[in-house]
Amino acid sequence: MSSVRCSVCDKKFDPQDSPAMPFCSSRCRDIDLGRWLDEGYGLPYESEGEPPEVEG
Repeated sequence: MSSVRCSVCDKKFDPQDSPAMPFCSSRCRDIDLGRWLDEGYGLPYESEGEPPEVEG
């Protein structure tokens, strides 16, 4: 049996027993989704240049 750790609660679990892979439960899957929707997570972004100056 290989076990992995849930990225939300850090609990060890058997991936073959979890219908919510890569999470240990649907609760942790929903917590992760909520973090994305609340912008608690984000992807790195690099600007392609300087932003245009706004004239007032």
